[in-house]
Formats: sequence, structure tokens, C-alpha cells
Amino acid sequence: MSLRGLKGKVVVVTGGGGGIGSATCLRFAEEGARVVVADISPAAAEKVVEAIRAAGGEAVAMIADLTDYAATGEAVAKIEAGFGPVDILVNNAGWDLFVPFLKSEPDYWAKIIDINLRAVLNVTRPVLASMVARKAGGRVVSIGSDAGRGGSSGESVYSACKAGVIAFMKTLAREHSRHGITFNTVCPGVTETGMLENFMEAAGDKEKLRVAFAKAVPMGRLGRPEDLPGAILFLASDDAAFITGQTISVSGGLTMHG
Repeated sequence: MSLRGLKGKVVVVTGGGGGIGSATCLRFAEEGARVVVADISPAAAEKVVEAIRAAGGEAVAMIADLTDYAATGEAVAKIEAGFGPVDILVNNAGWDLFVPFLKSEPDYWAKIIDINLRAVLNVTRPVLASMVARKAGGRVVSIGSDAGRGGSSGESVYSACKAGVIAFMKTLAREHSRHGITFNTVCPGVTETGMLENFMEAAGDKEKLRVAFAKAVPMGRLGRPEDLPGAILFLASDDAAFITGQTISVSGGLTMHG
């Protein structure tokens, strides 16, 4: 059974060329949504666009550096003028490395904050302003991390950013419920993505760490990109119309929050 309210909707997925992002774009397309694959890499974005079109779906690429507020606003305006007003925003783009706090420096903090927090603000601002002006409701789903709920060794600044994303979504849910716009956060656990590979490479002894991560998960394996779209699409659908300001972990039981 299909989720209600996704067919024909314009959805922007940031980091849409990556693991979780591409899996999410493909699932939205399967539900009949019109997909905007937003990524800093033209090649990565176009690969996903081509896959969606080959399957009979509708998609375009949005190439932008989301850490640049002006450029992001221009990219959103171009999409809305040429492809249609954005109904759903999925803030998925992110980046991290394993760096203990006392071995990190301000330049690294700035990069982590720009990509994982400031970029969310930069793209949410123009999309949300348009949603409010149109008085047609909307959905915003941000990809947080269980690092933002319980902390994670070697990810101090990243964890702080993801905690900020969770709080940002809760606050916007309070400010804009009267506009019929919902804001929720999906928190992956340890998931097999390119970012995880880079993280484990920086930490050293990658395969030993992979085994340790898997053993820590009650379900006995690491997450996969395809584990995430179900929760994301549900929160973006009309089936979740009365759910806002919530945070859900998709972690195989690695973290359990009441």
C-alpha cells in the first residue's frame, strides 16, 4: 500500500547523490513524487536523476554549495520557478571524520558546523518562507544522528551539530504548526555509507571497528542506506500529518530512547 499524499509532490533531498540520499530519492520517485536531487557534485546528482528517469519517474538536479546562503537561495528559487514549488524538504547532506576534540582545531569545527548545521539553516530558510507564503502546508524531515542524542566518541562537534538539528526541528514545529507544516527528525545509527568509510579510515583499524559496531547493534548488523527511506517517507506523507516535532532512531536498536 502506498503512502498517502506523496504522488505529484515536489521533494528536495539534499545530499541526494550519496548513500542515504540516493536511496531516499529513488523511493520518493517510486511513490510518484517529483524529485529534486540536490548535491554539490553534479556527477553524483545526475546519476540519481538518470536512474529515476530510466524507471519512468520525474527528477532534476539542483547543484549548490549549501554552506553558501546566497547561492542556496538562488538554487531554490530556480527550482521553484522551473520545476515547481517545494512541498517536501529532506535535509540529508552531511560530513564527518573521526577526530577527538582535543586533536581538532577551529578550522575543522567551522567546516563541520557549516556542512552539518549551517547548511540546514541555509536551505530550510528559503523553502520554509515559500511554504508559509503559499499557505499550502508542507513537510520538512531532517536527518540527524544518534550521535546527537547520546554522543559519540570522536564526533564531538558533529554530535553538537546533530543535536542542534534536532532542536531546530522541534522549535520550527512549534513556530509553524499553525501553517500546517510539520518538522521531524530521523536519526540513523551506524550506517554503511561513504561517510562511515571515511570516519572508520580516520579512526584506524577499519575492519576491527566495523565488527565492533555490528556487535553493538542488537539486530546484529550495521544499517544500510535502504533502511532509512521508509521512516523518512512516512514522516513526509499525509499518513504522518499529525506528527511533528518528533525524533525517531533507525539504528537496529543500538540506541533506545523513551
